[in-house]
Amino acid sequence: MKKIVSKIKSCSRWAIAGGTLFFLLSTLRSNWQEVAAIEIESHSWLMLAIALIVTFLAHIWSGWVWTWILQDLKYNLKTTKAVRVYLKTNVAKYLPGNVWHYYGRIEAICKVGNSLGSASCSVLLEPLLMAAAALIIVIIGSSFGLVSEYNLAELQIFGLIAILLGIHPCILNPLIQRLNRLKGKTDNCDCYRLQRYPLAPLIGELGFVILRGIGFLFVCQGLMFVNLDRIPQLVTIFSLAWLLGLIVPGAPGGMGVFETVAIASFDPNYFPQASILAAVALYRLVSIIAEAIAASLASIELKKSVNI
Repeated sequence: MKKIVSKIKSCSRWAIAGGTLFFLLSTLRSNWQEVAAIEIESHSWLMLAIALIVTFLAHIWSGWVWTWILQDLKYNLKTTKAVRVYLKTNVAKYLPGNVWHYYGRIEAICKVGNSLGSASCSVLLEPLLMAAAALIIVIIGSSFGLVSEYNLAELQIFGLIAILLGIHPCILNPLIQRLNRLKGKTDNCDCYRLQRYPLAPLIGELGFVILRGIGFLFVCQGLMFVNLDRIPQLVTIFSLAWLLGLIVPGAPGGMGVFETVAIASFDPNYFPQASILAAVALYRLVSIIAEAIAASLASIELKKSVNI
């Protein structure tokens, strides 16, 4: 049975990767002349620089929000060190499997005396909060018809309710205890409990998704003119594409999935497909550079703290 499940997972990952690659290549083939004609002027470079700064700040903000989760769980990890660990491990999400950034964070939490089960809970809670935040933006946007082609309101609302209920202490705390018992960590397992509903981290993740959307907006502004009345639609579609990149398996860092959904979702009457194709490619580059800079700075600071 395990072999069958493993084969199904492997096949689904290859199918997702193949489908997204085929779509991206076919779209590029249809629009390569328009993409090649796009000129990056001095104004464009300024917008890209601002996008890089905003995206860099978004990752720092996300690391800080993660420390709020750790505080709610009463973990023994200092705030500044936790942010550095978060930023240092963040680039590992681009490795095959899309789990190595979580592994690095769990290892760091366990090193300061926390149990494996409770440490696992912290990295489980973060993506759930991110998904809930993105879903809130998508649901609000869908209610105004900003993503009408994906108007699955019932499914979106059901998914959001399921996540919001799943992160409630009454449900999450028994899960933490169960994980601790499975690992044989029965001592002080009650110490690592969610003390209250993680409302502040949820609001913090809303800020993170919006900041990422603003970064994408600046990239788009560098390649085309975006009317003010189209900005809510842009942020909503970005949130949808980013959400699917987060939850679809087999896509390290959401690569391919985010780009495919974004390109397919924008209305070509308002957002030229060639410009969007160039924008998603440049935004991916901007995001990776921002994460690499943040990880490098965090690694330097961690080495300094160890040597002191």
